[in-house]
Amino acid sequence: MGFSEQPEQQPLLFRLFLAMYLVTILGNLLIIMAIGSDTHLHTSMYFFVVTPPFIDTSITCTIVPKVLVNIQTQNHTISYTGCLVQMYFFMALTLMDDFLLAVMAYDRYVAICLPLHYTMILQPQCCQLLVTASWLCSHLLAFSSTLLMAQFSFYASHSIPHFFCDLLPLLKLACSDTHIFQVMMFFNSALSGVVPLICVLVSYAHIIHTILKIPSAGGKHKVFSTCGSHLTMVTVFYGTLLLVYFQPSSSYSAGTGMVASVTYTMVTPMLNPFIYSLRNRDIKGALWKLLAWRTCSTP
Repeated sequence: MGFSEQPEQQPLLFRLFLAMYLVTILGNLLIIMAIGSDTHLHTSMYFFVVTPPFIDTSITCTIVPKVLVNIQTQNHTISYTGCLVQMYFFMALTLMDDFLLAVMAYDRYVAICLPLHYTMILQPQCCQLLVTASWLCSHLLAFSSTLLMAQFSFYASHSIPHFFCDLLPLLKLACSDTHIFQVMMFFNSALSGVVPLICVLVSYAHIIHTILKIPSAGGKHKVFSTCGSHLTMVTVFYGTLLLVYFQPSSSYSAGTGMVASVTYTMVTPMLNPFIYSLRNRDIKGALWKLLAWRTCSTP
């Protein structure tokens, strides 16, 4: 159904979402290219920084092009297979984003609390292992949920009060017994949401404890500023997900779900490049070098 209840706002929504989509793609690609082109940034820390822009771009490409087509053509249809595929990739990418936030919190913990051991602990092989484990866990959880959803029967009315095939709106259309699925979803939420969040909280508890030991206010600010961008993304990410997914499906609100979904599928991926680049001197420097090189190489 998308945003069809506001027909007079369709042109404005199309221009707004298209602008956000283009800014997201361009901004995240610039971050990836800047880090990739600067050999000084080929470190464990920036290996984790460059991964979220790739995931954010993928999430946006999974959702927004179909939204734009629906608004422009006013044809709000999607095939059954296409709906499940969209749900699968959205879940897998969002879960991977979730796991990577915990991995990045651990990275900040080691950098601040164990700086002398950073290069020994977070070697390239360890970083690749952490990202691979995050990828496997996210895809396994998404595949199990999608496979079980595919077994359900649905009511004759197939109207989804959402702008993409999300888990809870689809679950409300099922006329099969969803008790087992909801138990599994609660388990998956605990595994993919609570456990990473605990890792983030424990990491920052150690970080804050270490920062409080620093005598100078300037030193405290310098150390804490390195965590600012990550803390911002953790707050936005978990705030919106807790609002939507950590509630019984019977109390799910379509309006609240759509607002929160716009935040983490469009707004957050668009803001990520600015948050990471504007708060990081090295990335800003790499961006200026990249843009200067492109300008000089243009005939």
